[in-house]
Amino acid sequence: MTTSFNTRFPFLLLLLALAFTACDQSNTSDAATAAAETTSNQPKPGVKFKKDGKTSIILEAQPWPVGSDTYPAAEGFNAEGSDRKAIQLADSIVKYHGGWDAYAAARHFSWNFFGARTLKWDKLEKRVRIESPKDNTVYLLDYSGEEPTGRVRRRGEEVTDPDSLRIFLDQANSIFINDSYWLVQQYKLKDTGVTLKFGGEVRVDPQANRPSYVLDMTFEDVGDTPRNKYRLYVDKKTFHINTWQFFRTADDEEPAMETPWRNYLPYNGLVLSDDRGGRFQLGPIGADVVAERGTYTEF
Repeated sequence: MTTSFNTRFPFLLLLLALAFTACDQSNTSDAATAAAETTSNQPKPGVKFKKDGKTSIILEAQPWPVGSDTYPAAEGFNAEGSDRKAIQLADSIVKYHGGWDAYAAARHFSWNFFGARTLKWDKLEKRVRIESPKDNTVYLLDYSGEEPTGRVRRRGEEVTDPDSLRIFLDQANSIFINDSYWLVQQYKLKDTGVTLKFGGEVRVDPQANRPSYVLDMTFEDVGDTPRNKYRLYVDKKTFHINTWQFFRTADDEEPAMETPWRNYLPYNGLVLSDDRGGRFQLGPIGADVVAERGTYTEF
């Protein structure tokens, strides 16, 4: 299945399949040790940080809801079926992860997915570079057309057979959907096909031991696995995500996966987390203004 691309790429990922390909399932046991942790090692709201010569600030959270501080929903977001309180919470999450304007303007992202591969993403030009050392493969994806196109080099040789190239480009597309969702899911809460429900409040979330709001995301008629559900535990003080849970279907009582969100840092105005517990690491993260010439077009 191929999917058209825009800056919000409104479709789902095969989260578990790809995540467990990159990491052994047993690694999630590391997350259990985080239950007694607090966010004392996280940047404090209101504190300025200097990174790559640029100064950023973690916003001081205000009483929720934030009222007029909203961000635009994608066409097809199920606003009618979503709770008003859930939408307000989604707006607060985006605001305190840097704000929609900062995300809309952000261009070049780079990150390492679980130590298995590195990705570079030109969000504005809709181009992606994926390097997979394990199988000595480089993927160059171009999302500017109706379906992904691009080039692939495997084991030192460029793939030129059209059928093989299509297979590898489809594979790269699935990788990018999955890996980018782990990085910027907090900015995709009002994507096409999404319904948001407010799940109340809890005294402690499953991972960070913090008072949290609960936000549930379900999906309709998008992606390869439209019955998935995500549950986010959102810190009541900072509006940062403390924990996310993945459910294979919206009817499942227990999540198939649960990880913390830790080590929040500013990146050119955005606030991103690179630590999902154990080997579920996304760092080093970059949010750069420019990229080297040929990054997205040359091997």
